[in-house]
Formats: sequence, C-alpha cells, structure tokens
Amino acid sequence: MAISDASIQEIKNRIDIIDVIGDFVSLKKVGTNYRALSPFTNEKTPSFYVSPSKEIFKCFSSGKGGDAISFIMEVEGISYIEALKYLAQKYGIEVQEEEMTDEQIEAQNERDSLFIVLGFAGKFFQDQLFENSEGKFIGLSYFKERGFNETIIKKFELGYALDEWDGLLKAAKAKGHTEEMLLKAGLILKNEKNRVYDRFRARVVFPIHNVSGKTIAFGARTLRTDKKEPKYINSPETEVYHKSNVLYGIHQAKQAIRNEDMCYLVEGYTDVISLHLAGVENVVASSGTSLTKEQIQLISRYTKNITVLYDGDSAGIKASFRGINMILEHDLDVHAVVFPEGEDPDSFSKTMSSEAFQTYLKEQAQDFITFKTNILTDGGRDKDPSNKVKVIREVIESIALIPDGIKRSVYIKTCAGLLDIQEQVLITELNKLLIQQQRKDRDSTRHEEQQAEPLPPVEQETRSDVKLTSFFVERECLRMLINYGNEAFDDEVSISEFIFEEIESIPFDDEVIDRTLNKAAELVAGGKKIEPDQFIGPTDPSMSQLVIDLLEMKYFVSEGWQARHRIMTMHESEDLPDAAYKIVLRLKKKKLEILINENDDALKKTQDVEEQIELLKVHKHLKALLIEVDTELGIVIPR
Repeated sequence: MAISDASIQEIKNRIDIIDVIGDFVSLKKVGTNYRALSPFTNEKTPSFYVSPSKEIFKCFSSGKGGDAISFIMEVEGISYIEALKYLAQKYGIEVQEEEMTDEQIEAQNERDSLFIVLGFAGKFFQDQLFENSEGKFIGLSYFKERGFNETIIKKFELGYALDEWDGLLKAAKAKGHTEEMLLKAGLILKNEKNRVYDRFRARVVFPIHNVSGKTIAFGARTLRTDKKEPKYINSPETEVYHKSNVLYGIHQAKQAIRNEDMCYLVEGYTDVISLHLAGVENVVASSGTSLTKEQIQLISRYTKNITVLYDGDSAGIKASFRGINMILEHDLDVHAVVFPEGEDPDSFSKTMSSEAFQTYLKEQAQDFITFKTNILTDGGRDKDPSNKVKVIREVIESIALIPDGIKRSVYIKTCAGLLDIQEQVLITELNKLLIQQQRKDRDSTRHEEQQAEPLPPVEQETRSDVKLTSFFVERECLRMLINYGNEAFDDEVSISEFIFEEIESIPFDDEVIDRTLNKAAELVAGGKKIEPDQFIGPTDPSMSQLVIDLLEMKYFVSEGWQARHRIMTMHESEDLPDAAYKIVLRLKKKKLEILINENDDALKKTQDVEEQIELLKVHKHLKALLIEVDTELGIVIPR
C-alpha cells in the first residue's frame, strides 16, 4: 500500500519544522533562524540551522539538509513513507492509502524488503511463544520464571523459535517471502550442500529494533544446558543492521531518556527488560558488544548524561574503562553505579521494590573521577605509593579526553581532593598530555597530507579548465533564483522572470543545475512561486541537496554587532535588482571567456585561411561583447 497524494499534501501542510526538529534537539533562536548542536555529529560549536520561513534544515558539520520529512528520515533511519506515517501520527492525521502499482512494487528497494521480512519473522516468533504448545511450555515459562509478565513480553515483542530446522522458512515461503531475502536478512543459513535451514532454533528470541520501532535483527538464547552450544546467537550484519550503530531498547527508552535527561547503560537484553519492570524506562544496552562512538552519538541525540550500571565484578569494570573514556571524549557527562558483588541490574532489581531500586540508583551514582579512583585504589585500601602514581596517571588521562576546558578544571579539583595531591601538580601533568595529543594530531594530519595524491603541477593546466569554473557562476545564478526569485525586479517583472529572460539562450554545463533551472522555469511559466520544498524530496536527491546547499542560513551580521562597532554592512537582499543584474553579467562574462578560449583553440588548429579570417571576426565580436560586460561590472582593465 502507498500513501495517497492527498494525505501527503495534508501532512506537508500541517508540518511545523521547528516543532518536529525540536523533539530531537534543543533549538535556540538566532536572528530569523534557529541553531543547535548537530544530532548527526559530535560537535562542540553549533552548526545545525533551521529556517522556519524556508521550512528547511541544514547541518554544516555533516552536510545533511532538507525539510522536516528528510530530517525524520535521517535521524530515525527510516524510509520516506515511514517518515510520512511518523508525522501523520504526530499531528493526528488519518492516512489514506491506495494500492501500489506493479511499477511501485517493483521499485521497492532491498532495504524496505528486509524490513518487511524481518517484521514477519518477529510476528512469527511472537505467535509461537503464545500460541504453540512448545513455545508456551518452554519459552513462555522461561520468561515468567524471570519475572516477565505478558505486558512486558509484548512491549519488547519477545518470542520463541521452535525446535525445527525449517519452521520459519516454511512459514515465510508460504507468505511469498523468498529464500534470497531470508538469507539477506540473516534468518536462514545455507550449508555446503546448498541446504537451507533456520538460523534460530529452540531458543527464546529478543527482537532488536531501530529508533522508530522497526525490527532489524534478533538475539536468541538457548535454554539447553549443552555447554558446546553458544548461550546466545545473534543476527549477522545486514543492510539494515549494523551492531555498532544499535542500542537494544532505544525505541522503548528514547522518550523516557528525553524526559529524564539521562540514560542508564547496561549490558544485556534482560537487564533492560528488568529495569523497565522496576519502573526505570530510560535504559539501553550495548548488547554484549564494546561501546562504540556510534552508540554514544545515538544516546547524545536525547541526552548528554549517561550513568553506566555495573555488576560487582571489578575485573570486568576495569576492562570497561575504555567505554567511559569514549563517553568523556564525546563531551557527555558520565556517572557509574556498582551493584554488590554477585549482583547485576537484572538480579538486584528483583531484591527490592521499584521505588527503593530507583532511589538506590540515584543515591549510588558516582561521578567518573570518584568511581574510577575507588576501583583503582580498591576503595582507598591500596596505599602503595607506586600504585598511587599509576592511578593518578590513569585518571589524568581520562580528564585529558574531555573537550570542555571548564569541565577539565572542575574534575582536576575533585581529583586533587580524592587523591590528596596538589592541584598544580595535576594541572602540569594534564598540560603535558594535552600538548602531546596536539603534537600527535598535527603529525597525523601532516602524514595524511603527505600520503594524499599530489595535485597536478600548474603547467599541466589548460585553458579548457576555464570551463570548469563556470560551475560557480551557474550555481550563483541558481542561488539568486531559489532565494529571491519571487521578489520584484522592477514594477513589471520578478527576479525569476528577469533571470530567465536573460539566460534563455545560455547553455548550462552542470547537469543538476540545468535540471533544477528547468523545473524552476516550469513553475514560473505555470504562474507558481518558487518555493524550496518544491525541489526537495526523495525523487531527485541530487537536486534536493543542491537546493539545500544554496539556501544559506548560517552567516548573518547581528544588529547588536553593527551598533557596537558602528560598521554598517550591505546585504545583497537590500538591492536585489542590482544583485540579480550583476550575477547575470558574471554568468555572461564566464560564458564569453569560454567561447573566446574555444575560438582561439580552433584558430590555432586550422590551416585554412578563409576559416582563420572567420574565426578572427568571431574573436573580435566576442571580445567586444566581453569588454561591454566588463565595463558594466566596473572592471577597468578587461582581460
């Protein structure tokens, strides 16, 4: 099924881009636009801008941009149709669907097909848990023994894979799913004899979801005692599942993380589910993998505060220090809670009431300096001076990773008090590390530059390179059209009408610019206004990106700056007719230079006298036109 054009238009009409993006980032008004830290990169200085008047966003650190629909697609990792449904639900719009044509069905890409077959598998495993006698007797009994009720089981869509070689395979094929897609989704395996069979068999199943709730993979636990069999098996990486980018429970937790402005980080599936049962919903798991920068960036979309929950295994905790360092490096605040020896989040949450457990988490949370120092000094019992030196160095190495200088200073002060050492000594050590890191970064940059492919020498350039530079004047012409095309040039025509009249016979070399100009010309010819959203969408990504790049929002001069410094600047928008006229002149100048170069090249190659005479006449005429353009532009000495 596809969403009807009427529903799509209604969704677009209701969208407030500030409202949509404000659900994911904290926007601050700057002039007529809004600014925030990018939700796509780990940046320190805001370079993410939203224009409510143009209804677009632009992230200068990642290069991403588009409308509200594009933003939802990017931040949630979903398709165009899924983004429309997300926005329809947000604004309470009833979506009208219509049958897809054969061409639309054929055009469904592999990513969409994977979501469909994975969704089918998730529903199949759930059905076996509740409706099949084996599933109920083994799988459902196991979950209930863990204290999981039906509400939580359904919330996390838990399931059961039957003790059969091809239970899922047969059911999927009966519903029209192909072996090829089941293999690509990692749901079945093929052996050396080309026999295909289910990957998950006789196991309880934990579906893994992306942030929007789509099933993208599975983890499955055996209930057998055979030690030769792995306790957990997981889906392989696919087009829609990259384990380093995924956090178990993020879909169920994201709203609670926003509301609480904090995220609890645990290790396993059952830890997440048990905390939900204890009333703690702002929790995710790295699912047994080492914490990655992509997972940290995913959390940072919703909060800058992480509390890591550890069981009482000190050796395991020491091994996890790398993860804490990565969190610090991404400028997030990190705390830690250590459970009593022999306990983990799952087991310990069952020893007390929900209220008592939540209180325990808040009261036991330690900042990373206190936590790391306590672990490395065995709670202060290790008095060995040589070990103390090692502890100081380890803690300082962590502090050095923090990008924010003020935070570093606060932590240095805390560290000095905990380790009973002069603050200045720690500052000296910290500065040494920071200088070493700067040198290392500089050396790394220099090495990359040396390894880069050398640029061709200047002597190799030809006059045909002039043609390449026409891209920039073509781009400027389109920029003027997109930003100001609807404004008046004079009493009779608009900026767009003036530009189209002037460039009617001028060929454009860049294919995307030419295509965009043609679309704009069609709009103007049809009596419609040129609006950015008419060029932005999934049908032509190249055109979308070009138009977004031309809608500059980042740079402006504040009124306060002008008043303070008594320096007035003039923006092109203050005299649009002059700006449009000069942009067209610069375009004509560049095209004339290209024609002159081409004519000169032809003159050098020909031996025919009559042809030479004609080419000289052409050269004289083109040169005269170029002088006229240069004069209009105020260029005193024409080239």
